[in-house]
Amino acid sequence: MEFKFDAFYTLIAAVLVLLLGRFLVNKIDFLKRYNIPEPVAGGLVAAVVSLIVYNVWGYSITTSSTLQSSFMLIFFASIGLSANFSKLKEGGIGLVIFLIAVASFIVVQNAVGISLATLLGIDPLIGLIAGSITLTGGHGTAGAWGEILETRYGIEGALALGMASATFGLIIGGIIGGPLAKTLINKHKLATPMSDASIQERDHGSANDLGSTEYVPFEYPHRVRLITADNAITTLGLFAICLAFAEFMTGYTKGTAFELPTFVWALACGVFLRNMLEGVFKVNIFDRAIDVFGNASLSLYLAMALLSLKLWQLADLAGPLMVILAAQTITMALYAAYVTFRVMGKNYDAAVLAAGHCGFGMGATPTAVANMQAITNMYGPSHKAFLIVPLCGAFFVDLINVVVIQSILQFFGCSD
Repeated sequence: MEFKFDAFYTLIAAVLVLLLGRFLVNKIDFLKRYNIPEPVAGGLVAAVVSLIVYNVWGYSITTSSTLQSSFMLIFFASIGLSANFSKLKEGGIGLVIFLIAVASFIVVQNAVGISLATLLGIDPLIGLIAGSITLTGGHGTAGAWGEILETRYGIEGALALGMASATFGLIIGGIIGGPLAKTLINKHKLATPMSDASIQERDHGSANDLGSTEYVPFEYPHRVRLITADNAITTLGLFAICLAFAEFMTGYTKGTAFELPTFVWALACGVFLRNMLEGVFKVNIFDRAIDVFGNASLSLYLAMALLSLKLWQLADLAGPLMVILAAQTITMALYAAYVTFRVMGKNYDAAVLAAGHCGFGMGATPTAVANMQAITNMYGPSHKAFLIVPLCGAFFVDLINVVVIQSILQFFGCSD
């Protein structure tokens, strides 16, 4: 029996998952030591409980996908609204290098998947499903390509396999990023972790100590930020414009050469709005309000995504697919440590970028940001990483992924 949660029950459940995650991270040293994001910690427990309930009593829940998508779009809009052109220029050569590293990994990811699928005697396209379609692409790309591979190319159960693989990637991407970055930081002595007392003082110190004009970076999700009702209302209006524009453009460009994921339009609208209002109309943008809404939306989106996971789908995967996914996990960790970290400069920013790459290389951009926040919350800000990863993850990765996937399908003679 399946219970469907409406938006209100979904929101309640997501908040409970976040509170559980915060409690677990604060109480369990392992989670704190390896910088596991709070939504991932709480969401995994919720997913395991759902698995037990399903296996024992046959009950499952479905959350509000509309609410989940809305929070994801608000998060990406917040990234766009935070990016003025001066910041984009700061990305410079680092953005280009990181993009090349990410593009190369997409090719490696598909090569690993297809090679292992062939060696294990299954359809090579199943290896593609367990490659960049689901891992770099995430649940949205998995759903889109899963239907195409089922109906057009005869891969039975491609959609279910895609969802299960994306689920695996979302979990692993949120688990390996923090420990990997922590290992790199400690090994190369790149930064010193802040004490619990220092973190507590930074996050919960008197609001008067912050100063009304002090800007708190996005890297500190728990830091107190001073906003007013007027700021909040104005900022909500900006988010509403971004979401409305994204929905319109998604429908308008469907089936055309300009068709892009909805979140890309939301981010692009945010960038345009920010720079138009500031550059042309000289309107002040309230970064603190944007960051509050963006951080809250990110946490709630991840909580809902993990809450809605059906882990029993993983149990239905064939053994060969699990072998491929395990190999992809090892490949991601090695690539982030020995390629991403090195080409980005072998410094603190590079370590944070490696954690972010694990996030969207195996899961999704929100997971990447959560991974990076877990590190920066402990070791200090990394403005470079928080500029490059969202831009790369939102703007470029999906475009590169589509090109690579289409090229592979053509190589195998499967494309129309």
